[in-house]
Amino acid sequence: MKIRIISSREEINSIRLNEKAVHMAFRASNVDFLNLLQKNPRLQMIQVPPSYRKTMSKAIEVFLEMQGIELLQGDVWGHRKDLDEYFTVDDTTTEEIRALAASGASMDDVAQSGPEDDQNRP
Repeated sequence: MKIRIISSREEINSIRLNEKAVHMAFRASNVDFLNLLQKNPRLQMIQVPPSYRKTMSKAIEVFLEMQGIELLQGDVWGHRKDLDEYFTVDDTTTEEIRALAASGASMDDVAQSGPEDDQNRP
């Protein structure tokens, strides 16, 4: 899965119509979300950093839900946008997340799980 990184409100105008998932790497206002949806009505998922998620208005959350857009929180640590405007999540990771969710794991459990070698680090 490819996630388009949007670093500023000016970049909203450059989003392509075929984008399905975006990460808002700046503190977007309600107007920014509305502009994003106006520019790309086919959007299915928007990801925002956890710190930004806490400050979002309830109104835009309800609006996104009504539009059928999934609002996720997360980061794209270490991604260099100057090299690629997309963050790619490999298919095996996506399948592991789906399997955990299907088994009834909470979102916190899914977020905390990772490769076994990551869990054994000092």
